[in-house]
Amino acid sequence: MDLGECTKIHDLALRADYEIASKERDLFFELDAMDHLESFIAECDRRTELAKKRLAETQEEISAEVSAKAEKVHELNEEIGKLLAKAEQLGAEGNVDEAQKILMEMEKVKGRKREAEEEYRNSMPASSFQQQKLRVCEVCSAYLGLHDNDRRLADHFGGKLHLGFILIREKLEMLRRTVAEKQEKRNQDRLRRREERERDDRLGRRSKSKSRDRRRSRSKERRRRRSRSSSRDRRRSRSRSRDRHRRHRSRSGSRNRSHHRSSRDRGSKHK
Repeated sequence: MDLGECTKIHDLALRADYEIASKERDLFFELDAMDHLESFIAECDRRTELAKKRLAETQEEISAEVSAKAEKVHELNEEIGKLLAKAEQLGAEGNVDEAQKILMEMEKVKGRKREAEEEYRNSMPASSFQQQKLRVCEVCSAYLGLHDNDRRLADHFGGKLHLGFILIREKLEMLRRTVAEKQEKRNQDRLRRREERERDDRLGRRSKSKSRDRRRSRSKERRRRRSRSSSRDRRRSRSRSRDRHRRHRSRSGSRNRSHHRSSRDRGSKHK
């Protein structure tokens, strides 16, 4: 699969700047990287399905039992290729003892493969067995043959294309987890900010309500004071009115008594 030259800028200095900036602020470029790799893997998977469909149309149809036996041979071929590629890598790194252990394990797998091939050969006609049965690699969409030798299998499973797709798929899974975690954190932060705003709004409304209650209370208190003052004024007014009335009656009584005495005195003089 050749997508041509990458259109992105690959600069170690820019990468270092990004790593520094991402510590201070989440730029969320992982989402862009995930989208790019998902489109790349989706194209690979699409090619894989097309290749499988093409093989199903061109290769001779076999029974489910024979197909299962052929699939078993393919799986053992894949295991052998991976073990051989791993042994070669360990040998290149100077880890000879581990490489020898891997090769011994590979020989055991090759023994199981010979048994699986014998079962597969006995389950179908010789003419059909000679045909090259192909399958499609689920990782990189390359074709693999049922009768491929160990060298061919090692070249495939240890090749840059196959290993590159393994790295891409592993990186994609890591990005998916990272993006999911960051989205969850972002959602939690957004929820926390919303709860804080709602709490502030409730406190603000409560404060306004208390202010209104205080104003109403003060207004009621002023009305009560005015009412009490008016009542006191009315009582004082009534009291002053009664006092004036009593004084008036008292003066009137005094004048009447004085007039009566004067009249009596004048009557005595005339006699």
